Amino acid sequence: MADAVIAIVGRPNVGKSTLFNRLVGRREAIVDDRPGVTRDRREGAASLGGAAFRVVDTAGLEDAPAGALEAEMRRQTEAALAHADAALFLIDARAGVTALDRHFAAWLRRGPAPVVLAANKAESERGMEGALEAYELGFGAPVAISAEHGEGLAGLYEALAPFIEAPVPDEDDDEDEDEEAEGPLKLAIVGRPNVGKSTLINRLLGEDRLLTGPEPGVTRDAIAVDWAWNGRPVRLVDTAGLRRRARVQDRIERLSASDTDRAIRFAEVVVLLLDAADGLERQDLAIAARTIEEGRALVLAANKWDLVRDAPEVLGALRHRIEISLPQVRDVPLRTVSAVSGRGIDRLLRTAFDSREVWSRRIPTGALNRWLHEALEAHPPPIVKGRRLKLRYAAQIKRRPPTVAIFGSRPSAVPDSYVRYLANGLRRDFDLPGVPIRILLRAAANPYAEDGQR
Repeated sequence: MADAVIAIVGRPNVGKSTLFNRLVGRREAIVDDRPGVTRDRREGAASLGGAAFRVVDTAGLEDAPAGALEAEMRRQTEAALAHADAALFLIDARAGVTALDRHFAAWLRRGPAPVVLAANKAESERGMEGALEAYELGFGAPVAISAEHGEGLAGLYEALAPFIEAPVPDEDDDEDEDEEAEGPLKLAIVGRPNVGKSTLINRLLGEDRLLTGPEPGVTRDAIAVDWAWNGRPVRLVDTAGLRRRARVQDRIERLSASDTDRAIRFAEVVVLLLDAADGLERQDLAIAARTIEEGRALVLAANKWDLVRDAPEVLGALRHRIEISLPQVRDVPLRTVSAVSGRGIDRLLRTAFDSREVWSRRIPTGALNRWLHEALEAHPPPIVKGRRLKLRYAAQIKRRPPTVAIFGSRPSAVPDSYVRYLANGLRRDFDLPGVPIRILLRAAANPYAEDGQR
């Protein structure tokens, strides 16, 4: 699909060319305080919030008699609007709404393109007052921005989102995510040897489909079985038990471990089965960490729960160990089951489906940026080398797992501790338990970098 086209329009000297430069990421259009510098329309490749589109800088709209140069400039603007998916109508917030703004607002309402209203130069108190005045133009809530300082771009992205292409995923992802979310649940059962993985799957299927035995290592291959639970399709994968790598000497066991790794990569939800009597051991934590690194949703299941004597104490100890040992993924679901008796199986499967829904969730851009603004106010980014780091806007560029790009200055200087603060806030405020959250920090384009500004 061809890139969407956004035409920036407005009366002279409201900052159209400055905004054009901001969106294309370099200083292409000439900017000057004198009105009328731009005469021909200029087009460039722009990006905002991870979305790519075409932006057109147009001549300032002036009411002029036929035959005048200004009238020809207006015809150029009309031509741009005829091919645009939306018009970005810019006013000068410091000057407030002028008679010429009102005149061209009426003209744009009769035109072919939908209109998004933006109040530029709104960084000051007077500018914010002027932005509020713009409601009278009849295009809904104006977006308050400062093209020169790069402020308000999150709100601008939200307003333009219906007209521009969706963000391009940051990573290669061949899945059709919408279809996959409704397809069979890809569920891998993993764990240490002899914790009851094959017994659990046999219980789910209602038949002795997989070999089981008291000795560890009975399962060697990752065995996939298609099945349905309450009418919902599931693709179950039983895997070989994973021992610590240092203890894996046999070639077949090494191949089995690689097969299990592959099963984790292709799963949507991974159930890490524990032996309730042993608790959460170091190898369990290594398997959990591997699952999280692969970006899969994680559910913990304590098996052989029917043999536990002091259930409340054991459950409390397990929850405490999980909280301490898996800080990278908070609120991982923990379920108690008995593969032999079938106790807790339905609850485990409901949790697996719920986890896939969380893992596939998309956060609305507006809500995401409101959250970012509040998070930055509550705990501002640190000062590095005498300058405060600036994070300006965010966009979710991928689901499965939720992946958010945050744009700002000097992203490489943002400490890991601050990234964890943001990730934990996202998890808490958008209810994303038990799934990895990836935050990618990216540099916001600065067309004035060559001048040493900002």
